[in-house]
Amino acid sequence: MEEQIRILGTGAVDLITEADLRRKLATGRPLRVKLGIDPTASDIHLGFAVVLRKLRQFQELGHTAVLIIGDFTAQVGDPAGKSATRPRLSREEVEAYAATYVEQAGRILLPDALEIRRNSEWLGAMGIDDVLRLAARTTVARMLERDDFARRYRDGVAISVMEFLYPLLQGWDSVMVEADVELGGTDQLFNNLMGRTLQEQEGQEGQCVLTTPLLEGTDGVQKMSKSLGNFIGIAEAPGEQFGKLLRIPDELMPRYFTLTTGWHPDRIDEVTGALASGALAPVEAKRLLARTVVDLYHGEGAGEAAEAEFDRVFRAHEVPTDMPKVMIPADAAELRDGRIRIATLLALAFPQAVPSNKEGRRKIEQGGVRLDGAVVDDPTLEVTPAEVDGVTLQLGRRNWARLRA
Repeated sequence: MEEQIRILGTGAVDLITEADLRRKLATGRPLRVKLGIDPTASDIHLGFAVVLRKLRQFQELGHTAVLIIGDFTAQVGDPAGKSATRPRLSREEVEAYAATYVEQAGRILLPDALEIRRNSEWLGAMGIDDVLRLAARTTVARMLERDDFARRYRDGVAISVMEFLYPLLQGWDSVMVEADVELGGTDQLFNNLMGRTLQEQEGQEGQCVLTTPLLEGTDGVQKMSKSLGNFIGIAEAPGEQFGKLLRIPDELMPRYFTLTTGWHPDRIDEVTGALASGALAPVEAKRLLARTVVDLYHGEGAGEAAEAEFDRVFRAHEVPTDMPKVMIPADAAELRDGRIRIATLLALAFPQAVPSNKEGRRKIEQGGVRLDGAVVDDPTLEVTPAEVDGVTLQLGRRNWARLRA
């Protein structure tokens, strides 16, 4: 039990309560460990993977992971941390995101000790009487205990009644799957405690609640987010993951080793201790971290291969051996009189770094764009597909593509 508590507590923020978890573990039966994820984006990044890694640790200790795909609650919208009511997603958007989430979560979780449920099974079947009975289980005063609700109420920012329902709906998931433990980020603490309350009202034993921290992104300041551009996707190419991890600020290394590697606490202590004493240099620590993370998501040996390719390109200044190909169809909508602007090609080849043609022009003006090694300095330059067939397009030091007509 002590070993389980140590492993599960590593990297955790809240554990409500440790005594309850010890008592549940003492029964010797596999615990049902719930994690609910609302499919509201197209990819899972390392920040989101922190709690999935914690769920994997429960599995490795012999417990059952109950992954709730919030296909119903995603359409309501989780108000956690939001300063305004967010737009509702359509069912089609949710379904597309859910498919991606299940596939990518499968890269982390063990398939044999995994139960995947959709909360539309029970929430979608509710009638208005069921919703009213659920709403009667708590009070407005209790809801305003949430920091984000209290702040919005104080500042005169609208809070919809639908948002008040969200914690109840998420909590009802715990009742329906009879969760022993619920995991979530620190922003989910209120919602998870609501599940514990509803279970006790239903005569079930209240779930334990374990939260994990929100991981800072590559900027080292704000939490990792695709919208902020400071994310590292778990499905990104090995070289892209490796390069991004080398940009993590030195002071975040211990946090990243704890939250992203899936290592045993002894291994974490060994490496972070060596880093603190100076026995392990920060640059070598980042390379170790990058190799470890790339191996986790792309298989053993992928990290070393990504490191070798990184050194070949950025130390020896050679062209990458493997780069994405960007097709320019003869009937592409971006063609004008058979020609296309380099700024437009940048947006086609590197949509994350260059989200618009305007941004493409700005990159060219900054001198960071090359065609087959030659700097492009004219933001209005146009070419035909035939002229650039087989040519390499480079943006900065990290973004490469081979153009094809």
